[in-house]
Amino acid sequence: MGDATGPKPRGFTAIGVFLFFGAVMASLAATALLWRGTVLDRLWTFNPSAYKQLAPVGRIVGILFLALSAALTAAGIGWFQRRLWGWRLAVVIISTQVLGDVVNCVRGDWLRGGTGVIIAGALLLFLLQPRIRAAFA
Repeated sequence: MGDATGPKPRGFTAIGVFLFFGAVMASLAATALLWRGTVLDRLWTFNPSAYKQLAPVGRIVGILFLALSAALTAAGIGWFQRRLWGWRLAVVIISTQVLGDVVNCVRGDWLRGGTGVIIAGALLLFLLQPRIRAAFA
């Protein structure tokens, strides 16, 4: 499979940066959950309710965050190399986020779930545009 040719569509670089940013954030969360008592514990002051929910299962969730970080890193690499698998992986990751946000809405967390559905849904619609998909042909 060769690289796609032609100019990058508007927003292309922003999506790739977003994927790498997500990887960094997921790795920070993983590190803070797996190795407690470090300076990274201060990050939880930004979202204490998340820490309250995640801390009891910190090791398991920390490992899942590491896996998410690896998936986001791979998607970012594939994205910037304009590989079809990179686009597909990005679509799967964002689709999973939309699904999780829908579940949050069903559970009654309308503010976070609804906001997430709007943002992740818009991102997914962007990824599924023919002009974006064509960049990975």
